Amino acid sequence: MNQPLLKVENLSRHFGSGATPVRAVDDVSFEIARGETLGLVGESGCGKTSLVRTLLKLGPATSGSAVLDGVEITKASGRELHELRRKMQVVFQDPYQSLNPRMRVDRLISEPWALHPGAMPKARWREETVKLLESVGLRAEHADRYPSEFSGGQRQRLGIARALTLNPTLLVCDEPVSALDVSVQAQVVNLLARLRRERNLAMLFVAHDLAVVRHVADRVMVMYLGKIIETGPKQSIFSAPAHPYTQALMSAVPTPDPRLRGHRKRIVLQGDLPSPANPPSGCRFRTRCWKATSICAEQEPGLTARTAAPGLLTACHHAEAGTAR
Repeated sequence: MNQPLLKVENLSRHFGSGATPVRAVDDVSFEIARGETLGLVGESGCGKTSLVRTLLKLGPATSGSAVLDGVEITKASGRELHELRRKMQVVFQDPYQSLNPRMRVDRLISEPWALHPGAMPKARWREETVKLLESVGLRAEHADRYPSEFSGGQRQRLGIARALTLNPTLLVCDEPVSALDVSVQAQVVNLLARLRRERNLAMLFVAHDLAVVRHVADRVMVMYLGKIIETGPKQSIFSAPAHPYTQALMSAVPTPDPRLRGHRKRIVLQGDLPSPANPPSGCRFRTRCWKATSICAEQEPGLTARTAAPGLLTACHHAEAGTAR
């Protein structure tokens, strides 16, 4: 069996000290194979960005491990971390904030080569910059412009081109289309899907929009209050979600066919997201769950294989009760 490109085991990221730290990421485990796209979904405040920042070593892990291509990310430092960053790159959410407005595009794209001597001979910087621009749907003359001369969609294409400069094996996309117009989102998503196939990229794709995740991901991971509560192939997640929270998320996805509207029951969650500094006992979703019973408060459910769909793992005591949708 092939070893996964990224293997995360019991990873936690807590903020603050004392008796009640904020448990932004709490005991998370998952794997990403080479060339695979894993979608990460969940409402705001569930810990998605904290997980991404910990994986990119932009903040220290409290406990657990994350191994990328045989290298432990959480313990890497100095030269080892510098070399590790060549293998993992990020496409940020806001294309207006992620590009230095004082740099021309040719410098923005070639800056990673300057930071990693030996990655690309300087004599080839311009040639390779043009190739990268063309690979993301831009033109050679765009290399001489500044970010302010581009639209939001074009800026995100520039961000993608820059992320590909060092030929990474893992691309982390943190809400890469949420700041774009709907008409542009599909273009950027299709671009990422094409680049993934051409370059055999592994991707961690973070998004709120489940329709986007369904289009681009191979597997989906659902996060709630710092925990992974359901994961599996996208076919299983979208056709037969077993966790009540996942069912609620799916029910909120707009139905494009007007003939089907009104045939699917909308699940409206009651109450607010609990504080990660003081999460509920047992199942963290129980305070908003219509299926909750006494066992949900007493015992925290672990991810367990379900019969509802192949490869589906669900952390719920009552998952089987409402899997068919």
